[in-house]
Amino acid sequence: MTVATTGEFGLIARITARLGIGPACLLGPGDDAAIVAAPDARVVASTDVLVDGRHFRRDWSSAADIGHRAAAANLADIAAMGAVPTALLVALCVPPDLPVAWAEELADGIAAEAALTGACVVGGDMSASPTLTIAVTALGDLGGRPPITRAGARPGDIVAVVGRIGYAAAGYTVLSRGFRSPKVLVDAHRRPRVPYAAGPDAALLGATAMIDISDGLIADLGHIAAASGVHIDLSRAAFVIPDQMRDAASALGVDPYTWVLAGGDDHTLVATFPPGTELPPQWLPVGTVLAAPALVTVDGKPYTGSAGWDHFPVIGLG
Repeated sequence: MTVATTGEFGLIARITARLGIGPACLLGPGDDAAIVAAPDARVVASTDVLVDGRHFRRDWSSAADIGHRAAAANLADIAAMGAVPTALLVALCVPPDLPVAWAEELADGIAAEAALTGACVVGGDMSASPTLTIAVTALGDLGGRPPITRAGARPGDIVAVVGRIGYAAAGYTVLSRGFRSPKVLVDAHRRPRVPYAAGPDAALLGATAMIDISDGLIADLGHIAAASGVHIDLSRAAFVIPDQMRDAASALGVDPYTWVLAGGDDHTLVATFPPGTELPPQWLPVGTVLAAPALVTVDGKPYTGSAGWDHFPVIGLG
């Protein structure tokens, strides 16, 4: 059974029947618009789009994996503001010959990832397209706290990360070379493991700036450096390379630190904290905030090579 034989409204009915309801969902799918509770009176919102063949490959990942990734990319942005996710809106552009079962499994993955945060899918849209495209918008609640933006880092602050870093990039390299192991790395590319609760926790700890690592640690810290007008210096020695990542890097002829420092898609969090902050064990201090100019260095030196993912890299005119 394909989308073409089921029809738009038939597919929508099949998908919405699989979606749960979260505490913030006052009115879910089925009307002109959804109604989501906003106890804080402010709504944190973020959106992201995934395109088949560019952000994911169906021969590498299951539909459920892709659903988890699509949701995680947006939910992590909410957590990075120090907020708690409440709802997702999902727009699907699908080829007519897409199997209905694949779309249902995708919906299951999105709903399952949202459920990890207490959020739910409250609506969306659907259209025919020659290229499978998934656009997700996430909403969140600050719970009365001020948002943690990119602009608050100050000289003397501690830079710390929480969660896995470099795993997804390593998994991408493994898959692109035609291999399917180590499983821990491949699975990390297919389905991020995001420490969502660490975002609001960082806000309570007094984080001054925060961002999720989607494009690469150096690239994303560059956004904090630019917004805050500070110099961020990372310590290469602070990062512990796990054995499976080190072994894979050796087998593939890759420096594992390129995955850690410039690899994206883990959607873990990096934040800056005031000096003297007592960080929980899951937060790993990896650098220091210094005075301007706005840049990111490693051991006091500019990082050579690509600092992270860029959809539209600047091409020299020669």
